[in-house]
Amino acid sequence: MLHYILHILQVILDWSEVWALLIPAAISVYRKQPVIHRPVVFYIWIALLINSCIDIVWKFRTLLPLSFSSNNWLYNLHSVVTFFLFSSFFIGLEQPFLVRIKKIVLIAFIVFLVINFMFYENFFDYWRLSSRLLSVEAILLLFYSLSYFLFKVHENVNVNIFTSDFWIATGLGLYVAVNFFIFLLYNELTVHMINFAINLWNVHNISYIFFNFFIAKGFYDSGRH
Repeated sequence: MLHYILHILQVILDWSEVWALLIPAAISVYRKQPVIHRPVVFYIWIALLINSCIDIVWKFRTLLPLSFSSNNWLYNLHSVVTFFLFSSFFIGLEQPFLVRIKKIVLIAFIVFLVINFMFYENFFDYWRLSSRLLSVEAILLLFYSLSYFLFKVHENVNVNIFTSDFWIATGLGLYVAVNFFIFLLYNELTVHMINFAINLWNVHNISYIFFNFFIAKGFYDSGRH
């Protein structure tokens, strides 16, 4: 009985990259979002498509032709989409003196993408996702999140910080902070400690669920007005 319950919980976790997105997606339909949240809304729906493909390929990989049985490039695609859309979200916030810095970070990421995948890695590598890409994406998004909070600290103390943007930035910041080292070391772990790497991905999945709850909270609050 216990084994059966644990198996059910594992299946729920395995598909969390899909069903967790349905929570903020539903709220975005129920409550119209402001223009500033448009990049995050786009992220939810695009990620829902990409992550569905990721999990379907993973679950049915033994039934697919070899050339279609790897989802690593889809994780790379998800990483790129995530960075560009959340970068657009943070740049669009009313934080004037940070806009130039955020744009420099965006340009630096583009340069990294070009150099990394032209000279060092294959974006469509069958055997491994790009730990380098995922970890760079995570650290830059963490910078965006921290810069958001530092700006809020320097605002007038009477300003309410618990806005819809706060919940989105908090969820993203916690998610990338938890997963930075997982992304950074994942390929090495899959080579030397495969079972540990597989179990460690549950930490990612749990943090992704909370990430989507935070986005849902942000969507819900902004939809009140």
